[in-house]
Amino acid sequence: MRQLKLALTKIAPICAFALGLIIAGPAQSADPVKIRMSWVAPVSNWASIVLEKKELARHLGKSYTLETIRFAGTPPMITAIANNELEVSNLAYSTLAIAIKNAGLDDIVVIADEFQDGVPGHYTAEYFVLKDGPIKEVKDLKGKVVATNASGSAVDVAMRAMLRKHGLEDKRDYTVIEAPFPTMRAMLAEKKVDIIPGVLPFSLDPQLRAIAHPLYKQSEAIGVTQMIVWTARKSFIAKNRPAMVDFMEDMLRIVHWYLDPKNHEEVKQIAARVTKQPPERFGWVFTKQDTYRDPNLIPNLDALQRNLDMTTELGFVKEKVDLKKHVDLSIVQEAAKRLK
Repeated sequence: MRQLKLALTKIAPICAFALGLIIAGPAQSADPVKIRMSWVAPVSNWASIVLEKKELARHLGKSYTLETIRFAGTPPMITAIANNELEVSNLAYSTLAIAIKNAGLDDIVVIADEFQDGVPGHYTAEYFVLKDGPIKEVKDLKGKVVATNASGSAVDVAMRAMLRKHGLEDKRDYTVIEAPFPTMRAMLAEKKVDIIPGVLPFSLDPQLRAIAHPLYKQSEAIGVTQMIVWTARKSFIAKNRPAMVDFMEDMLRIVHWYLDPKNHEEVKQIAARVTKQPPERFGWVFTKQDTYRDPNLIPNLDALQRNLDMTTELGFVKEKVDLKKHVDLSIVQEAAKRLK
């Protein structure tokens, strides 16, 4: 009996330790995965409005948490991705190429669509000049100052492509300055720049259209564009795949709600609240007057490969990106099956 008691005394701490591991294990594994998601333009970027309908996000706060972070443009996101400060980034086609080839982030993959420009029947970005100004044709921009939100952004690359078509090259024939989208109307009005890119919702500003008109549209420059895609790193997906599928299921549910015409009046109210603008300014949102958004978040990969190649041709990256190595649509596809 004494030997049995001694044996039990020795075993007891081991059992307690094992029990502690069993209890602690599920608690630790149950911690929600932190997802930080980027955006640039309010309403136009999903991350700026998804949390306005967080009641539709059934897994939010359970398997994952979501923080949305605003950036001036997509190029600054590359540093955040490299420093593991973003889990889901809405990169432009141009910054996707720069991230992979210039920043060495070879494990980035496209996981979903955000929006596409130039799809027939939908909105395409416009490039504005003053109505009473000297710029009547693209060639008139020689020796002028052009504005961009960030060098290497989607609208920046598209603008350079259009100017190149007319024999104009950066530094040699024109000067580029960077400015946030909300400040561009004032810069054009004050004649600090000669042309500005117009993206939604800023391009529909009545004050802008009162003083300016489009010199050309982006679709005239580069056709259909897979403008923005959602991306993530392979290492993050591998570690947190179940949570990512939960996240994508919630995002699909929210996207479907926003795109449903019967919710349009409430969508306008949300857009007004987010932008602090009157709701009547948002009759266009998620209609044919808006850029095209795939309801199942599936990107146009053929267009995206063409856009990546163009980024190389314009000298932003030294070699072409093989898109097939940087796509993983299995997450959004798996999430979509849950909603059927």
